Amino acid sequence: MSADSNIATIKSIYEAFGRGDVQAILDGLSDDVDWAAEAASEGGAPWYGVRTGKDEVRSFFEDFGSSMEVDEFTPVTFAANDTEVMTVVRLKAHHRANGRRVAMDLHHWFTFRDGLIVHYRGTEDTAQVAPLFRD
Repeated sequence: MSADSNIATIKSIYEAFGRGDVQAILDGLSDDVDWAAEAASEGGAPWYGVRTGKDEVRSFFEDFGSSMEVDEFTPVTFAANDTEVMTVVRLKAHHRANGRRVAMDLHHWFTFRDGLIVHYRGTEDTAQVAPLFRD
């Protein structure tokens, strides 16, 4: 696939996220997708850690959505080649239970095979996120 095609796929994934359409996101993933936000962090937020396969990615979005309400999700920039897309996304969100807020830039790295996402890594400001889950 071309860089432009891969960027279009990521834009459609982001649009699906904005609509809360997890199935549309899953449709853009390979069955064996390797997905992680803050891959080295098992604690801090319920969506952190590595997920493998579409069922585990579905649980990633359920974990995020049950904890957080998104106030802003704005893609700022895209960089791509024939197999990868890197993005910066401006996020503002608040914790559903306690109302605490975060505002940060997320960094997303997607790898494609045969037009599907096979690998995703996301980083965020863990120093902002971890306190959301402390009493």
